[in-house]
Amino acid sequence: MDGGNDLSVLDRALYTLFSRHADTRRHAADRKRHRGAAMSTSFDVYVARAYGLSWVVCALVTGWTLVIVSAVSSPITAAITAKSEAYIGVGAVPPLYVAAAVAGLAGTAAKYATVRLAGVRLRWRTKARRTGIERTLPGAARFLTALSSGSDGPRAMLRRVADNDAYGETAVSIRAALTTATLTGSLNEGIGRVARDTPSRDALAPFLLKFREHAAQGEDALSGYLTLESRMLGHRSEQTRERNADMMELVAELFVVLLVLPALLVIVLTVMSVLTPGLSAEIVTPIGTATRRAIAVYGAAGAVLVVGVAAAAFVTELRPTGQRAHHAPPSDLSSLLRSVPSNPASAAIALTPVGVVALGGLFAGGVDPVNAALLGYAAYAVPVGGVALRRGRIDDAKDREISDFVHAVAGRVALGDPLAAAVEHTARNVDLGRLNPDVADLAFALGISGGREEDVQTEALRRFTERVGTPLAAQTIGLVSGALDAGSDADAVFETLQTEVGRLYHEKRALRANMFVYVAVGWTTALLVVGIVVAVNLTVLDGFSDLASLSTGGGALDPTAVDPERDRRRFYVVAQATVLSSGLFAGAAGRGGYAMLLHSGALVVVCYAVFAVAGLL
Repeated sequence: MDGGNDLSVLDRALYTLFSRHADTRRHAADRKRHRGAAMSTSFDVYVARAYGLSWVVCALVTGWTLVIVSAVSSPITAAITAKSEAYIGVGAVPPLYVAAAVAGLAGTAAKYATVRLAGVRLRWRTKARRTGIERTLPGAARFLTALSSGSDGPRAMLRRVADNDAYGETAVSIRAALTTATLTGSLNEGIGRVARDTPSRDALAPFLLKFREHAAQGEDALSGYLTLESRMLGHRSEQTRERNADMMELVAELFVVLLVLPALLVIVLTVMSVLTPGLSAEIVTPIGTATRRAIAVYGAAGAVLVVGVAAAAFVTELRPTGQRAHHAPPSDLSSLLRSVPSNPASAAIALTPVGVVALGGLFAGGVDPVNAALLGYAAYAVPVGGVALRRGRIDDAKDREISDFVHAVAGRVALGDPLAAAVEHTARNVDLGRLNPDVADLAFALGISGGREEDVQTEALRRFTERVGTPLAAQTIGLVSGALDAGSDADAVFETLQTEVGRLYHEKRALRANMFVYVAVGWTTALLVVGIVVAVNLTVLDGFSDLASLSTGGGALDPTAVDPERDRRRFYVVAQATVLSSGLFAGAAGRGGYAMLLHSGALVVVCYAVFAVAGLL
């Protein structure tokens, strides 16, 4: 249990009521997962919260189901009443009793599902941590290799990795080991405990145990082990990327099928409604009456959006952590506004009123709500995505120049120049394009005298990394800062750095080339569906409307089945849902993040323009 002072009154109450469930056999597997999930609360408190939430969900679902079943005249209720009269020999069962029984079953199922979902959450979090560790461990191993040529001991080396956020979940695990080592007074105990509890049983656990073993044998044994292990982990990381590429191909194929099928389903339903009058029959729903075909059409549109969001999230998850750009807006308003042209996070905040004003203006101007919402979204998404695209191109230019910068500095260091002199020479004599202002600032910062030289270098390199602001800079320049601060040999550090920069930049270019195919898949799917829907509207819909109108009241055809204006609107909604989902997928495959806004907003505008030019709006 967490410390008593750390628990709120609600947690104390839940712990008293439900903590006994944590010791049951049904939660034995969850307890093991909890140790590897790095949760901020103890397992007993987590289980108590889950059971408390399950009772709240049970009450809400029971009440809601009771209201819905009581309000809606259900054929099931009538059938239950008839069966009770025929077979049980009792009178008619009051509808309220039937509703109460259904609500009780629904509430019980919801309660059980909530507890199960708490366990599923632990499994997902454990899997996510394992994936994060396996992605960041190779970089951490290479960093430790560079540190091994310095004067730091094993504990100090691990501390430098733990303090570097670029190593994600690996840094979190090492921080846990160091915390345990502080509490127990033994680094071996801390490493052993983390190796036991980590979800990465095949990667981090053996790495830490062998690190402990070779650290006990001396500096040379540890340095040799880290050199060999970093190469092995790099090879394993390459295999993981290949598997992710195969997975991405499968996801793209499935995505295309799931997006095209709903549009085809809507077309088939429209055609079949002429021959099947039952599709136009109205049924009662909790939000009013609707036809079966309308429910199917708008349900298909909703399903398309769900598929798009899920596919975009999955593609984003497949992207390596080191190639995900993170942008944070400045804290003060003036800096935020100045950074709008170059920071998509600032643009996302500053341009929100633009989208709101566009939505309100379109709605006030008589535009129907669907188009007002779509065009208002595009008015916001396209500029924000455009800023993200511009920032991405600037970052790409800087990443291209970082490799030249590192090689130039490494050459001067190999000749015996100190770091400050090497950077100063590079700033004066090498044209680094977009990187020139950042390198000039670094040269100036390194030339400032006063204080320890290591402190000056560390602070200057940290500032340089922040100014460049790319994941590649964070992964590479941070290695130099930590290694030099640890007293590592500068020549060895820059030799390692040249290899690291070249490898990471090659990985970035290869990923961009591979993912461009899936950007094209997203756009092609969207344009294909728009083309099919427009063609059906122009060539098929009017013909079936005329065919249905020839039927009399007693004929086999339903004369009201096809209403061109109504059905064109439904087709348009499905088409827009499809292009929106395709844009999210294409953006996630391209640059991820804010690029999803650019692609989805642009495709929404394209779809609107095509329908408007065709005269279908």
